[in-house]
Amino acid sequence: MSGSSNMSKGDDGPEQWQPDNTGYHCMYARSWVNVKYEWNLTVTGDEVTTLENMLSTC
Repeated sequence: MSGSSNMSKGDDGPEQWQPDNTGYHCMYARSWVNVKYEWNLTVTGDEVTTLENMLSTC
């Protein structure tokens, strides 16, 4: 992720921010899910819905 993209993202989750490049949505969602899993973090319903939509592009 470029510095400017990271700054625009801030600490928003995927339900609030997705990469402009839709071709990257699958990889981004997989990475997000992996971090949540590895750190045993919770997810919101909106987050799950957004991730499911992003993963449907895989």
